[in-house]
Amino acid sequence: MLSWFPIPFVLFTVTALILVDERTPVGAPRNVRWVLVWKPLSTLLVILVAILSFTQPGRHDTGYSLLVLLGLLLSLAGDILLIFPQPRAFLVGLLAFLSAHLAYIAAFVHIQASYQLGGHLALELVAAAALALIGVAIYLALRPALGQLRVPVIFYMLVISVMLHRALAVAFVWPAETVAPLLMAAGALLFYLSDAILAFDRFKLAGSMPHGHLWNLSAYYAGQLLIALSASWLTLGG
Repeated sequence: MLSWFPIPFVLFTVTALILVDERTPVGAPRNVRWVLVWKPLSTLLVILVAILSFTQPGRHDTGYSLLVLLGLLLSLAGDILLIFPQPRAFLVGLLAFLSAHLAYIAAFVHIQASYQLGGHLALELVAAAALALIGVAIYLALRPALGQLRVPVIFYMLVISVMLHRALAVAFVWPAETVAPLLMAAGALLFYLSDAILAFDRFKLAGSMPHGHLWNLSAYYAGQLLIALSASWLTLGG
């Protein structure tokens, strides 16, 4: 499977990116020059993983791959924008990631509709309630430091929660022996976790979380990589 080929390179570039941030003293400005090298390169390699899904033999689900690819391209824009400390860049980067989550929502809804999977109402309600409680808890913890970003953050949290919920909804009803929905759900969960870590580090701890970049970037790239890989494991009718 060709989509596995870029993974060692992703591990190398993400490790280099983490080392750049981990070696920056707490409170000191980031080494933007090297972050601008390793961060976009890491995301581009994950994008390559998604592109290689189009080489899969058989009845490959092109629609799903295209939506995942769109989500990754929007994430690339968000990655670059969030490197810069200016509030406007952060807000536009937030919008780029929000759009990426909408693309992933469309991808997961496409799967459930195209494969006529139906739904597992009880599990979906439990997941929705759990995500709502977690979202409220996170927002209340961050609220004092959000300032004018309160409304954008609420909307962003709602969208990312829906993204994770739809990935879980697919996993709830897909046959257990199939790999793709597990990759989707695990990837969406790690993406959600990475955003929670980033939010706490930025707003609650003012960038002082111990090894915050390590936890955030590890979860983020693992999540994106699993979602990108899911496109290669997904075939129409299987």
